[in-house]
Amino acid sequence: MKNNWSEKDAKQFIRKYTSKGYTEDMAYRVYTTQLLGNNPKLVLHGGGNTSVKTEARDLDSKKYEVLCVKGSGWDMGDIEPEGLPAVKLKPLLSMINKKKLSDHDMVNFQKRNLLDAKSPNPSVETFLHAFLPHKFVDHTHADAILDITNRPNSLELCKRIFGPKVGYVPYIMPGFLLAKKVYETYQKNPNVNCLILLNHGIFTFSNSAKESYDLMIKNVTIAESAIKKMKSKKIKQVSPATNTLRPSEIAPILRGLLTDDNKDDTFIINFRLNKDIKYFMNGVNVKKYSHRGTVTPDHVIRIKPYPLVIDLTQKDDLISFTEKASREVKKYKSKYLSYFKKYSKGKGLTMLDPYPRVIYVTGVGMFSIGTSYNASLIAGDLAETNARVIASVEETSKYQTIKEKDIFDIEYWSLEQAKINKTKKSMQGKVVVITGSLGTIGYETYKLFKNYGAEVVLLDIDNKKVNKIKNSIPELCMYADVTNRKSIRNAYKIICERYGGIDILISNAGSVSEGPIASVSDSDLKKSFDDNFFSHQICASEAVNIMLKQKTKGCLLFNISKQSVNPGLNFGSYGLPKTALLGLCKQYALDYGKHGIRSNGVNADRIKSGILDSSMITSRAKARQLSIKDYMEGNLLSKEVTAYDVAMAFYHLAISKKSTGAILTVDGGNIAASMR
Repeated sequence: MKNNWSEKDAKQFIRKYTSKGYTEDMAYRVYTTQLLGNNPKLVLHGGGNTSVKTEARDLDSKKYEVLCVKGSGWDMGDIEPEGLPAVKLKPLLSMINKKKLSDHDMVNFQKRNLLDAKSPNPSVETFLHAFLPHKFVDHTHADAILDITNRPNSLELCKRIFGPKVGYVPYIMPGFLLAKKVYETYQKNPNVNCLILLNHGIFTFSNSAKESYDLMIKNVTIAESAIKKMKSKKIKQVSPATNTLRPSEIAPILRGLLTDDNKDDTFIINFRLNKDIKYFMNGVNVKKYSHRGTVTPDHVIRIKPYPLVIDLTQKDDLISFTEKASREVKKYKSKYLSYFKKYSKGKGLTMLDPYPRVIYVTGVGMFSIGTSYNASLIAGDLAETNARVIASVEETSKYQTIKEKDIFDIEYWSLEQAKINKTKKSMQGKVVVITGSLGTIGYETYKLFKNYGAEVVLLDIDNKKVNKIKNSIPELCMYADVTNRKSIRNAYKIICERYGGIDILISNAGSVSEGPIASVSDSDLKKSFDDNFFSHQICASEAVNIMLKQKTKGCLLFNISKQSVNPGLNFGSYGLPKTALLGLCKQYALDYGKHGIRSNGVNADRIKSGILDSSMITSRAKARQLSIKDYMEGNLLSKEVTAYDVAMAFYHLAISKKSTGAILTVDGGNIAASMR
């Protein structure tokens, strides 16, 4: 493993943080923590922690010895000093002879001794860091260490590979008892500079940040070299079926099978495939070695104890695959229920959902599952690590991890669950697609739905705008021509592979044209119908096909216009397709209501946007002999209606679960243009 220490970079960190009032100790701590955190073979998504023992002043102006340890919610790869909350060291050390400490008491004690009460919760391994008498302590879940320790006779193997300068700790659930065991092991041999926790990870420590980091890289490199020298034999592979089923077709089916009929909760499903995943899932014994548990215990809170493997045959079409996948999901749920019943007796626990977080479809690839897109990516990253490590072990030995009961205890450990259980937002788990998304109304709608927790996809025909913005936002932003079915199908394919399907379509794109209807050319009228009617039909029909595969209901939302019910002078070429769109909206409500797919529209008027731009507003105000302000506020409420108001209308229709075929007017009040 490459050592990425740079004296130049280290000095830059020192200059940066000492100029902000932090100590050199903290600067070094932040630097090496980031070095560790940015190496995915050492740390993934919270799988490690670091600390430094130093001094800090409290509000009483007194100096205290403190332990600055990684706090909950911070990623080691981009950690800042705020992510290393200071805990008074003396009280921590006073507990060194205590025999027991409950999780509740441990957390409370740590919190009570924070220098700043507003700091994040210190790591569950705070006491472990405190009890080791070194200034700098580093902990990772290095792949190579997990490779060696998840084998039969791993202790003997470790002793042979690492020798006497390394101490070894049997698996114990993280917390106070593990801290005590680590201290006990260290006391027996205080000359060690590294501790390997079997089936868990590695600790290195020193009074120098560089030396502790160097020891981490050195010992992981030793492990990597030892693995390479082992007599290896490739995992026997099956010949995967050549099947025409695509991930974008499979994902919505799987997504539907992971949704309870009586709940509105939906998962995000992300597809990925690479050589490591292919090698792992096509192993003859994949259903055996993949079900022996995770390579390090804390992975279980993200990816469950084991994945679901679905064998795809050459004969499978979408119907037979759906039937097969349905059976396998039911089996998985039944197995998980048995697992929960077995280990939860007398503990008063509530079962988590029984659905997998990783699904392998042989011959296709891996689908990772989460309550959000980010959670699905984390699950995918951890699953990849598990696949790589387990496959490596299977090439030279037999993969063997901790007991199933120990895995269960971690999965249902309140301190681990607290890391991911956050308040759910109203749109969490929902995939929202917005057409015409980079216009005024579309972009406001994107921001609003994002704020409510949705995974939003932005589609727009303006390629220049798309290229300008897509790298500045985390959401998927793509070029799409809403008048071209092939273009929409391609966009939806990407959406399904990234998110698993579509829940809400906000069909917002359109264009405007003017002129007395008799003078409008056939081509201009046809174009207006393409932009303002047929585009909506293309986007809606393709979205409905996906919703029907999902069987998770769905919602279509159309940007209609007051022109649909109240024609404007010289606006026939725009109003006529909008009138047809109103009928289309109601037709979808009629035809697909039995599937739980709702169809509603927003009737907006006088909204400053790409269609009603500044020049048109000025022209219209002048024609009516009004100021621009009076023109824009020319409604019963005397209030200008904005794009945000339209976005809110879309949102309220999206959450109105028993409204379909409805048109919500947003115009500040205009009886002449209201729905009849």
